[in-house]
Amino acid sequence: MQVKLMMPQEIEVMYIIPAVRSYLAVYMKQAGKPQKEIAHLLNIQESTVSQYISKKRGCQIKLSKDIQDDIKKSAAKVKSFDDSRRYIQIILKKIRTTKEICLIHGQLENVKCECPLKKGCVY
Repeated sequence: MQVKLMMPQEIEVMYIIPAVRSYLAVYMKQAGKPQKEIAHLLNIQESTVSQYISKKRGCQIKLSKDIQDDIKKSAAKVKSFDDSRRYIQIILKKIRTTKEICLIHGQLENVKCECPLKKGCVY
């Protein structure tokens, strides 16, 4: 039986980006920003912000403490949508370059250490 494995890009779009936005929303809320402003800064609906804060969305994966710390620092610096987009890209790049994406992949699929993607992984 052949095992279907997600591509790294699928993991980013379906799990990592929502998780990063969720952490950003939570940290911005903790800093006292209203949900309407958070929605504007992340270019998402207010209802999405509410779901992120209440852990109903964007919580399927666990990011490392190091990445969470980076997101928290970024949340304090976001003053515009362009800022949030730039910081999300920086965080995504770090997740790729540190191979944390492989750990996230392991959370989502039953992948052994000899995952075939690691040999040909674009990250």
